[in-house]
Amino acid sequence: MVLINQNLLQLIVDNNLHRGILQGKFGLEKENVRVDKQGKLALTPHPKAFGCKVDNPYIKTDFSESQIEMITPVFHSIKETYQFMEALHDIVTEELTDEYLWPSSNPPALPMENEIPIAIMNNSDEDEYRIELAHKYGRKRQLLSGVHYNFSFDEEFLRKLYEALNSKEDYKDFKDSLYLKVARNILKYRWLLIYLTGASPVFNKTYIDKCVNLSSHLDKESHYFPNMNSLRNSVCGYRNDKPYYVSFNSMEEYVRDLQSLVQSKELLSVKEFYSPIRMKPAYGNHMLQELKQNGAAYLELRMIDLNPLNKIGISQQTMQFIHLFIIYMLLIQDDPFNKAEQQIANSHVDTLMVQGIYGKMLVDESDENKVTMQETAVLLMNEMEKMLQILNPEDEELRNVLRKGKNCVLDPNLSYASMVKAEIQSSSYLAYHLNQAKKFADSSLEANYKFPGYEDLELSTQLLLKAAVKRGITFELIDREENFVVLSKGDQREYVKQATKTSLDSYSTVLIMENKIVTKEILKKHGIRVPGGEAYRSLQDALADYAANRGKQIVIKPKSTNFGLGITIFTSDYSMEDYKHAFEIAFEYDRTVLLEEFMTGKEYRFLVMGDEVVGILHRVPANVVGDGVHTIEQLIHEKNKDPLRGKGYRTPLERIKLGEAERMYLKNQAKTPNDIPNIGEVVFLRENSNISTGGDSIDFTDEIPDTYKQIAIRSAKAAGATFCGVDMMIDDIECEASEQNYSIIEINFNPAIHIHCYPYRGKNRKADEKILDLLFGRYPND
Repeated sequence: MVLINQNLLQLIVDNNLHRGILQGKFGLEKENVRVDKQGKLALTPHPKAFGCKVDNPYIKTDFSESQIEMITPVFHSIKETYQFMEALHDIVTEELTDEYLWPSSNPPALPMENEIPIAIMNNSDEDEYRIELAHKYGRKRQLLSGVHYNFSFDEEFLRKLYEALNSKEDYKDFKDSLYLKVARNILKYRWLLIYLTGASPVFNKTYIDKCVNLSSHLDKESHYFPNMNSLRNSVCGYRNDKPYYVSFNSMEEYVRDLQSLVQSKELLSVKEFYSPIRMKPAYGNHMLQELKQNGAAYLELRMIDLNPLNKIGISQQTMQFIHLFIIYMLLIQDDPFNKAEQQIANSHVDTLMVQGIYGKMLVDESDENKVTMQETAVLLMNEMEKMLQILNPEDEELRNVLRKGKNCVLDPNLSYASMVKAEIQSSSYLAYHLNQAKKFADSSLEANYKFPGYEDLELSTQLLLKAAVKRGITFELIDREENFVVLSKGDQREYVKQATKTSLDSYSTVLIMENKIVTKEILKKHGIRVPGGEAYRSLQDALADYAANRGKQIVIKPKSTNFGLGITIFTSDYSMEDYKHAFEIAFEYDRTVLLEEFMTGKEYRFLVMGDEVVGILHRVPANVVGDGVHTIEQLIHEKNKDPLRGKGYRTPLERIKLGEAERMYLKNQAKTPNDIPNIGEVVFLRENSNISTGGDSIDFTDEIPDTYKQIAIRSAKAAGATFCGVDMMIDDIECEASEQNYSIIEINFNPAIHIHCYPYRGKNRKADEKILDLLFGRYPND
């Protein structure tokens, strides 16, 4: 009977380690094969967007060129790990053209063996290894995909446990002993994990002939074995061609046995040891040498199916259960684990595959003591519930995780495999999984501007980080609140704030663009047209010129401003009260306020990066369209329900406000927020067209003549800017630029890039990619 080591549990509680044992570091790796629109294996190369498949730490290939592998960094929480994998899944999905990520561990419709493309790594050893695997196991078997769950206990917890136990061995050996114990117990009881995570009960007729011929079928193309819940963990699955028994009793024996298998040519490489669990060092280039010298850094659990019920193949609940299972494996009694025990553990998995949860399993080596797997599973689940009650009795979420697992044990119809099989029975293997793949792709593309887990960052920063991940450029958040990150590739490190504040722009350049007076003078000296006007340093001086300015179309704005803050525009008559209020608003943002002539035409934002105009937007001021029923205020409320609208620059569009500036602009139109516009009537709420104040963005990059683009580039160069937003008024874009038909009204440092990547109308101009091009150079593709 499996029992918790009460002495160990009590020691943990007595030393206040019950919180520490629940902490840890987490990572996920998963494979998905790519398929075409018919659910057939995609035979196209690894997408070039991900760069070098060897160097990219996040997105690689596995055995086949058609098999993408996604790898998260290490995180301190399951939620962060899950969200990053979701981001990787979304990033990969976004780059696929007419292809999908297959959501099952079992392969899609496969071509002939020799037509399955082996990944080309441009490394003779790696390429030869894959070719030999293909000969040894067959290419079809290598396309079985899954999730690897990487885990290490919290280092502080391990240190304190080491001290509490008064262990005589050194700390490295203590850690190795602890991880080996957990690994042994996982091998013994992995059948329960396989039962609860198995989600590949049905496979396609194009899989390995031997397995297809021995199986039953739901329809002409959907095959299964009656009680099997995971093809990947069965004899038809991802196993070595014969059992290899490697000692998990000490690190010395573990390394010795693996070395022996490689040296004897039983294994092509240590990577070919397809154990359900592996001991992993901190660095994996020379795994056995690292393990011997520095010991185990974490455990890699390799028996987990992709779950087609979940977009990324695994749920947070499943990840939480695995974590609790690992903790339980640490706390239970540790019995001997020799070759005979390993054989028994393997037989339990085979029993599960053949007989299901009602199958009988050996209690010991005698062939007489047998209990059903369900009975043992209930015992294990009860023990885990008791463990959680002691370690963290208040956590209702974790209790629900265990409760759900126990319910699946008691009622197999609730298991993932049963649910998947039921869905397939009402459809077919290919149709069901292809439908899931398309549904998940739609979900990924629906809000593909978001970086799950980083939604608190400005959207431009989120986009830059996603682009960096796609290229294999690592990042670290230095100051999350300030959107300050460091990007790293090889030995190069680039510090970036808010996406476009980089080392490529000098401090003086930023100061020039911040100061509208200086900007105008510099542009004028370079022969670039700017609006005329005056600068005021006191409200009294500004009011004294009211009579002189009355009747003119004017713009009142702070000397240093961005995002349209503090700006008021008068295009029709205005009172002294309105004039004064506009200056009061502007003086809230700066000690100097500009009054400029209002330039005719439409305003366009030119995004200049280096020597190129990356995108051009016409920004339509905040507006609503009347329906003859609702008030302006109500229409604003309805328009703001658009999921693309938010606040704080974390969505492609900003919500429309109804503040002082908007009310004043309505007043100048003889309107109030309570008016009901006619059907189809467009009511503008601001004169300025900033997206940050609720405007709509329309892409005009391909419509604007190059003569205007050259003016924008000249303007940026005049200020010495690599990244800037040039705001230009143009009377008629059908005409080429002349001295009379345009004016530069502002140059903005730190331009938002998200409005060019996700305009209200138009195509993505990939501004995030351009930033990386300028910082790191164009990423070399295979």
